[in-house]
Amino acid sequence: MNRLILVCVALATLSSALIRFQCSQLVVQRLDPLVNPGMTPSTHVHQIVGGNSFNATMDPKKDMPKESTCTTCSFSEDFSNYWTAVLYFRARNGTFKRVPQSSQITGAKAGITVYYMQDALYDTAQKSKVKAFQPGFRMFVGDVNARTRDEVTRFRQLTYTCMDNAGTRAPETLAFPTRPCPAGIMVNARFPTCWDGVNLDSPDHMAHMAYPANGTFESGGPCPATHPVRTAQVLFEVVWDTRQFNNKADWPTDGTQPFVWSFGDATGYANHADYVFGWKGDALQKILDTPCVVNCAGAKTQSTAAMNACTQKAVVNENVDGWLKELPGGHEVQYGRKGD
Repeated sequence: MNRLILVCVALATLSSALIRFQCSQLVVQRLDPLVNPGMTPSTHVHQIVGGNSFNATMDPKKDMPKESTCTTCSFSEDFSNYWTAVLYFRARNGTFKRVPQSSQITGAKAGITVYYMQDALYDTAQKSKVKAFQPGFRMFVGDVNARTRDEVTRFRQLTYTCMDNAGTRAPETLAFPTRPCPAGIMVNARFPTCWDGVNLDSPDHMAHMAYPANGTFESGGPCPATHPVRTAQVLFEVVWDTRQFNNKADWPTDGTQPFVWSFGDATGYANHADYVFGWKGDALQKILDTPCVVNCAGAKTQSTAAMNACTQKAVVNENVDGWLKELPGGHEVQYGRKGD
């Protein structure tokens, strides 16, 4: 039994699956085949996990499982790519340093913890039936230009948790924490769960997906008529290890918090995430249809060593680590606007 995908969950009578697994880091660089397809480098730095066929264009007609030779995810048939922006620490002297990540799975190399859920995380029964995404599917959530609370609330649950210990999961905030976080900052990105059933993508990578017509995903709200197909909720958890930056004597003298996204947002409201589906065959649908919680019978997994061994050399030749005089791409630090 693969210990990578075991968590302590109270078991109940199950009808469907709740999946939680780790994906180690594949590469950190400025590429974004969704928002900036074909652009090398893209506008800002991302951290990417999943199949090693990741590239600047990601042709939706390509078979990702066949294009990849390995994946950084513990489910060995998942060649999807999942990515987020990168967090930087802004020092008093104006220099920046990339914040490292810590894994929730012992031995895994940084990366992202991924969930696929039919129902709310606390509902271990996972009673709803959902449709797996199809080859060529991709989606985006968030607004890279958001700088106020009002601009981010429409996305529902793009949040931060200031972790006092490894088990801290509340409270969640929409903006960056304003105090030092003893165990790091957890960033959550929850994607919409209603699909139009036709389009695998849309110009903004969001319009083909929607939130429930009323209520929420957690309350079992129905999908709107325009987007009638219920999918699993994809959730990213990323833990940024901020411990080495928790000395407030190193924070800005104006009292503001010191963390900034790789594209310059210092409010935290521009939290966003990208997803490109790449599971092999019907592997995901089979798991979602299997009564299980996390450890699903028949799901093919791989060792931590195999996950960590799957890497990709950055095609963008620039320094994204160490102490930098400016954010890669030359982004300026941006604070909240009126209405924050």
